[in-house]
Amino acid sequence: REVSSTWAYPTTVLCLYGFFANCRVAEPFLTPYLIGPHKNISEEVVTNYLFPIWTYSYLAFLFPVFLLTDFLRHKPLITVQGLFLVTNYLLLCFAPGLLAMTVLQVNYAVVTSTEVAYFSYIYSIIPVEHYQRATGYLRSAMLTGYTFVSTQPSLLDYLYINAITLGIVSMAFLISFWLPMPQRSMFFKGKNAAAVGSQSQQEGPVGADCSGSGNEEMEHNGRAGWCSRGNVANAGRLLWQSFKESYSSRHLIYWSLWWALATAGYVQVFNYIQLMWDHIEPSATSTIYNGGVEAACSLVGAAAAFSVGHIKVTWAVWGELALGLFSAVGTGAIFLMVLTSSIWACYAGYVIFKSCYMFLITITAFQIASNLSMECYALTFGINTFVALSLQTIMTGIFVDEAALGLDIVTQFIIYGSYYAVISVLFLIRGTYTACVRQQHHSEQTGMKDQEHETGVEVISAEHF
Repeated sequence: REVSSTWAYPTTVLCLYGFFANCRVAEPFLTPYLIGPHKNISEEVVTNYLFPIWTYSYLAFLFPVFLLTDFLRHKPLITVQGLFLVTNYLLLCFAPGLLAMTVLQVNYAVVTSTEVAYFSYIYSIIPVEHYQRATGYLRSAMLTGYTFVSTQPSLLDYLYINAITLGIVSMAFLISFWLPMPQRSMFFKGKNAAAVGSQSQQEGPVGADCSGSGNEEMEHNGRAGWCSRGNVANAGRLLWQSFKESYSSRHLIYWSLWWALATAGYVQVFNYIQLMWDHIEPSATSTIYNGGVEAACSLVGAAAAFSVGHIKVTWAVWGELALGLFSAVGTGAIFLMVLTSSIWACYAGYVIFKSCYMFLITITAFQIASNLSMECYALTFGINTFVALSLQTIMTGIFVDEAALGLDIVTQFIIYGSYYAVISVLFLIRGTYTACVRQQHHSEQTGMKDQEHETGVEVISAEHF
């Protein structure tokens, strides 16, 4: 218990899990694998039928998984994610037919919906003063895992790449068992546990020092009352209180707004970028370098995410402007991918876009986590992700799904670029306004201090005279 109570041990184990869980060397070649001789599914079916199923399933799973994450205290859901990752690549390697690939999309929706457990687990078990560094390390581990997707198809068949990935994600599944179990649930507490927690918060640091038997009693009482009707009502009250606290600050609302808007656009680009690459340079007739590109942009993104833990910037003043500026860079990168006929220019645009997003989402996660309690952060993470996924589902339902417009891939990316342009303009305006107001306020305070100092000098001089 002493080892697992320090921040270094759970952070290290979770980083290892994040590395292996995201070291999916087959992922950059999913589209060529599906439309190639192994699965022999048409590009239209992949774009307008299979991928939308993942989006709709993800939305359906997200909120129930969020509640289960807290009810079961994070770790079991991380283990479930590892298990479904293994199932995902078993289906890809050994299950033929369109029906199996439809099941695959639902299976993968479970994997992505349980990411809330990966990102919120660490805040439930480490002290708040380590949030910034831990956030940077977790993002870096995840992105470093993406870096190891550089296996080239000219050297290895797609089926073998999927088999290698199956072995790697199996390691992640095993590592998940090493994670220490958080000592309490955030919302699903028994009545006695909730009373003890409330009393501890009122007592402050003195009450917080009381551990050992008190914590064990709280945990025992909490477990005994988990499934009671009163506990469900108490969980509902805690959720509502946390919701009001999470979105009571205008500053946090703007950070959350960017999170939801930008993530929706990012996931759409991420999901369909392989189809754009295949449109520019078909994989059936040329050598593709999808893996190397993912490795390059993940290295840059990992370096950016890692640097967040060591950057000293007053984000309350410059954060919103940074969101606008880097979103504008991402907008330019998307339009570069759309307008170019060179696969290398398209690759470069994707590297720039993904790196900007990873840098900003790390800052956003840290800013929100450092200003909220653990309960409020987890709820905010879930709500922001749900809003992002809802927006993504709307875009998919209108522009991608064959039952609606069913647009071609180029037109889709023009829409995504325009979407990001709107985000960048909104936050450039808001960021400029915030920076100017803060600067003016700072100047007024400085002027008042100077005036007080001059008045004090005049008084002293008069007394001396």
